[in-house]
Amino acid sequence: MITLRLTLILLGKKHLLKRDDIYEGLGYNMSKHSELLKIQDLYACIDDTSILKGINLEIKPGEIHAIMGRNGSGKTTTANIIMGHPDYEVEKGIVELNGKNLLEMETWERAREGVFLSFQYPQAVPGLQVGNFLRKSVAAILGEDAAKGKEFRSKLKSSMKELDIPSSFLGRYVNDGFSGGEKKRFEILQLMLMKPKLAILDETDSGLDIDGIRTVAKGINAAIRGTDSGALIITHYSRILEHVKPDKIHVLISGKIVKTGGPELALELEERGYDWLQESSEEKED
Repeated sequence: MITLRLTLILLGKKHLLKRDDIYEGLGYNMSKHSELLKIQDLYACIDDTSILKGINLEIKPGEIHAIMGRNGSGKTTTANIIMGHPDYEVEKGIVELNGKNLLEMETWERAREGVFLSFQYPQAVPGLQVGNFLRKSVAAILGEDAAKGKEFRSKLKSSMKELDIPSSFLGRYVNDGFSGGEKKRFEILQLMLMKPKLAILDETDSGLDIDGIRTVAKGINAAIRGTDSGALIITHYSRILEHVKPDKIHVLISGKIVKTGGPELALELEERGYDWLQESSEEKED
């Protein structure tokens, strides 16, 4: 399946460039809503199997949140619902970005509104050079002018330097023969160049060594902190959160958020696992 961002390029949807007049000149502040992302009482299923069972979550501009949990708890489902994956059915609930109902939008429309999903398993696209892909991606999302000139080249160069990506990388084919670490760095490079309102990062730390985690975390912080954007990180481990230091961590078990806390919660989960929260959740249901 072709990635969403490449699909937008191939569709050539020039009207995508409106996108709130490119976030009002990238100054943002387009909405009077205090929440960037609002998820309320969200229930969702796939093939009649219930997965999400009443999710509530709010992210404010400039905030980074994380969702942690076991495999099969609903973490990636949450990301897919926000992005508009067609295999999932929303049974009930609200998902809004700056007060706009995402559930009424097609996937490409959500991308136009500024939702960015970093893929867990990025697909290789042989024959498409990284440099061309980046220019076309930025042009499709932010407009032709944003993908040309000294400003774009300067931003590209500084972002690549921050992520320890060599200039020769631009001549390679998209994700073709990339190591796990190179794929993740490339996803964050796209994030830094496209400047989305909401970045959803699905297991961005998988396949990374310690230095790679530190570098990717630096890119995430550079893209989100001090802006009106926000991020939702999905992860199993606390390692990347030690460097990103999320504002809030949400623990998802059996499709429900059973606990929310600060960065210290990730360390507690590393020490104690999830059993204590599973037991507490079951006791509440009883």
